[in-house]
Amino acid sequence: MTPAEINKKWDELLMRIAKDFDSDTPDIKVMLFLIGVQELGKGPQKFSKRQKEELMHIANCKLFSLMGFYELEGLDQDGWPHWKLVKTIPNYTLLEQEMVLKSLIITYFETELPAE
Repeated sequence: MTPAEINKKWDELLMRIAKDFDSDTPDIKVMLFLIGVQELGKGPQKFSKRQKEELMHIANCKLFSLMGFYELEGLDQDGWPHWKLVKTIPNYTLLEQEMVLKSLIITYFETELPAE
């Protein structure tokens, strides 16, 4: 996808999520948190600040696994997924990082959580 296509799909996805959750338009951190909660698979609940950070890490690992950078090692005794880095992630510029993340988030929602 071109940057323009990514940004168009990104805006459409953000509007969908804002509508689905009857909330303000989310930012990239909120999207990572939502993916982390989805990947944890325990449904909505109260999370500590540390757990929220871990959920965003889970989301990053899941997203970058789509590009072959991470593999799921398994779940710990509390059911939290653990990932291992299997190849080095390139040193993207900040703009490249944003575009890659947006693209991966779009792909995740299209394949894992398609609109009804």
